[in-house]
Amino acid sequence: MMPPRLVDSVDYKPFETKIPAGRSRAIPWLTVMAGSLITIVPVVATIPLLPPFGFVMLLAWRLLARFSFKPWAAAPLGFFDDLVSGQPLGSAVLTWSLAFVAIDMIEQRLAFRDYWQDWLIAGGLIAASIIAGRFIAVPVGAHVDTILIAQIAVTILMFPLAARIVAAIQNKRGAE
Repeated sequence: MMPPRLVDSVDYKPFETKIPAGRSRAIPWLTVMAGSLITIVPVVATIPLLPPFGFVMLLAWRLLARFSFKPWAAAPLGFFDDLVSGQPLGSAVLTWSLAFVAIDMIEQRLAFRDYWQDWLIAGGLIAASIIAGRFIAVPVGAHVDTILIAQIAVTILMFPLAARIVAAIQNKRGAE
C-alpha cells in the first residue's frame, strides 16, 4: 500500500471559509425559493415578460449539480412557487415534477453532456413548462401567444445567468 502523496494532502486555500454541511444542503433550496420570490417584486410592465426565475434556478441546479436535490424536491418547491406566484395551485408542482422526470430520462440516454446540451434541455423544458402553464391558467381562446413566445425567449436567455450563479455557489460550497 502506497502512502498518500504530499500533493494530495496539501490544502491550497487554508484560510478560505468552508460552509457547514447543513447549510450547504439548504443553499440550493434557498436559491430556488429566492428565484420564486422575485415574482413578488413590483415591476411595472406593459407586457408580462418576467421569467419564472425559480424554475430556471431549479433547472440550473438539477443540470449542473445533479445530486443537490432529491427526486421528490420539485413538488414542494413547485408548491412554494404556486403560493408565491399566484398560478393555480398545483401547476408548478406538476410541471416541475415532470421536468425532473424528463431530465432523469434524458440522463439515462446521454452518458456525457456539454453546456450547450444543458442549455438545449433547459430551453425545451422551459418552453414546455410555460406552455403547459398557459393552458392551465389561461382560457384557450385568449390571444397570448406572441407574449408567450417572447416570455419563453427571455427565459431561455436567462438560463446562462442562472447556470453561472449556480456554478459560483457550487464552487463556494465545495463538492459534496
